[in-house]
Amino acid sequence: MSKIAFICGIAAGPLFVLSFLIQGAVRNGYDPLRHPVSSLALGDHGWVQSATFLVAGVLTTVFAAGLRRNLRPGPGTPWGPSLVGMWALGLVGAGLFTADPVSGYPAGSPDLLPAYGSAQAALHDAASLVAFVAILGACVVFARRFAADNRRGWALYSTATAVVVLVTLGLSNAAFAQSPNLVALGGLFQRIMIVAAWAWLTLLARDIHGHSERSELR
Repeated sequence: MSKIAFICGIAAGPLFVLSFLIQGAVRNGYDPLRHPVSSLALGDHGWVQSATFLVAGVLTTVFAAGLRRNLRPGPGTPWGPSLVGMWALGLVGAGLFTADPVSGYPAGSPDLLPAYGSAQAALHDAASLVAFVAILGACVVFARRFAADNRRGWALYSTATAVVVLVTLGLSNAAFAQSPNLVALGGLFQRIMIVAAWAWLTLLARDIHGHSERSELR
């Protein structure tokens, strides 16, 4: 894998996570345990989160292209890089389109709008759903690939990540739909999902790059 693609794959996740952690800590009225990351794109400094989506999406697109060029033939060869690319495009879409307010943020907004406030919000949710389904699929595809290569640790890690993403996606969606028992922790569930997905992708970039370099030395 080229050094540029590797650097992009390594940088995207930490940049995205660090950005929303800092924003969530300093934004007035924002509760990271309750509110979604996408809500950081609302308000006076919302451009920061929108830019974060876009930059992370572009970096991951470069990584996905490098992954497609360097992944040796085997199970998941066409699908793995494509799904990572879909995750990247979903991030770009989430940055281009802004979500509706939810769970009372920004202050004074309703907990849940009876319908989408705009087509832009609907497109944001569609892009986000594509992204999360894509990264879930990528975990499953690479789990099969690692299992076929008898790399049990990576196969189990990829499977576990897929399970975490699936479960927390369901929990966070229910929370943002104002499920009484979950709404106060919607942001936490979503953050677990996002961190798990990015951690897996970052470590995957390191692993693929390492294997590529070892192959070149042979």
